[in-house]
Amino acid sequence: MDFTTFQKSISAPLPPAGASVYLQALWHDAQDNWKEAHELIQDLPNKNAAWIHAYLHRKEGDLWNADYWYKRAGQKRPSGTLQEEWEQLVKAFL
Repeated sequence: MDFTTFQKSISAPLPPAGASVYLQALWHDAQDNWKEAHELIQDLPNKNAAWIHAYLHRKEGDLWNADYWYKRAGQKRPSGTLQEEWEQLVKAFL
């Protein structure tokens, strides 16, 4: 799957078959379902999940919490837009 195919899948009722939990979380986020996205990754104990977790809290506006998760992910809070970060995340996990 490529980025364009993933973007197009957002209009579908379910995430793409075989999508990783990371892509599923980003898919739900793109459908404005922050809660489902957060539930999918909040308890995963790895840097990939921490990076998405950070992005979700940044989107929520909870920058203190976001910065905690960016640190756990080994990332810095980006200065770009949320859309740019979402695209970066999707591309990283494809």
